[in-house]
Amino acid sequence: MTWFQDAKFGIFMHWGAYSVPAWAEPIGELGTFDSEFWFAHCPYAEWYWNTSQIPGSAAFSHHQTVHGGRPYDSFLDSWRAENFDPADLASLFARAGARYVVPTTKHHDGITLWDAPGTGTRNTVHRGPRRDLVASIADASRAAGLRFGVYYSGGIDWFAGRRAVIRHEDQIDDHGRANEAAYAAYALRHVQDLITRYSPDILWNDIGWPDQGLVDLPGLFAFYRADVPHGIVNDRWDGTHACRPDVAYDFRTSEYQANRSVEGSGPWENCRGIGFSFGYNQAEDASHSLSVAGAVRQLADVVSRGGNLLLNVGPRADGTLPPTQRDVLEGMAEWMAVNSVAIHDTRPLDGASSSDSPWLRWTRSGNHAYALIAETGEVRLPHLAGLLDAGSALRLDGRPVAARAVAEGTAVTLGEIGDLPIVVRFDLVS
Repeated sequence: MTWFQDAKFGIFMHWGAYSVPAWAEPIGELGTFDSEFWFAHCPYAEWYWNTSQIPGSAAFSHHQTVHGGRPYDSFLDSWRAENFDPADLASLFARAGARYVVPTTKHHDGITLWDAPGTGTRNTVHRGPRRDLVASIADASRAAGLRFGVYYSGGIDWFAGRRAVIRHEDQIDDHGRANEAAYAAYALRHVQDLITRYSPDILWNDIGWPDQGLVDLPGLFAFYRADVPHGIVNDRWDGTHACRPDVAYDFRTSEYQANRSVEGSGPWENCRGIGFSFGYNQAEDASHSLSVAGAVRQLADVVSRGGNLLLNVGPRADGTLPPTQRDVLEGMAEWMAVNSVAIHDTRPLDGASSSDSPWLRWTRSGNHAYALIAETGEVRLPHLAGLLDAGSALRLDGRPVAARAVAEGTAVTLGEIGDLPIVVRFDLVS
């Protein structure tokens, strides 16, 4: 797990036929709404096929009014990816400080982004973009020095598996997940094919695995690790955000504000979009999205608590990133160019206290501690006595910083810094 725990930052990419309608209600973050309200007003544009089938929902009305109730699969043929430049995107991700990329290879709509076995022509090689998008992203990511993982929707497939409309989280296991033996064999062939073709560094499954196929998972993981000895798997192989004790996993996952109880229990990763959706949502604007400062603070907070951040981008149907998303990554790139040493290859700092007022987070690497601070004037940094050498204080951006030991830790005096955190490095005494 060392490479994963050192990486700290990855890019999620949700891209599919749902980027053509590209619409959802931007109501807020997962984990902050009642389940029944959530599904009827789902802000995830990648769930458009499901939400647009719920009578009375805004998505249902939108689909009838704007798209005339057209069949969902027609969006696959309208998805062209004509301006997709994977090398440009991979370069941006690397500059932003990401060390791995995880694109969707098949989301809940069942459309695969490679010529997956058993899909016939219902994939991006034969329709729509007419190319192997998984290979394009894998090749570009690795050429940019990034590791490459694959997301696969194992539990839900609205085409090859069950087609029931989901109106509540309880219905996912009741009738939403595809549990039949034929689908289990279908999904198994897909993941085996992804391993054989692309040797992904991460297998990132979602919404569980078919009940009839759980017996196959130990063999699948053995097959995977024989091909990719350093490869790792997430925890979403049985149930929505859970995993049975007898189904191995390497890291736990939270999503926005949901399932946060797993954070801090061994290796973990928080995933979220720059906005409220993973797939591109044309109804979102900057008011629904993280700012550059918000994204940097999210990354710093997750890393200070021992986790990784998997920050999602959702390209438009033509393959380009919406300006709001690109601007956030460009801003992160500027900050990381100076401060990445406080993020990459770090671990939490024991003996020091974080706070939100003033905003303060801590990391450590080797013999150094890093205080990430978003405050001006004199700031008290609480920590155990004798932990840091105040005389060693150094701002990573090269500007001077005055520091002195105080009873509760160290006090630093900072000039105007704006919204983005600055980083002060200290030598560790013990």
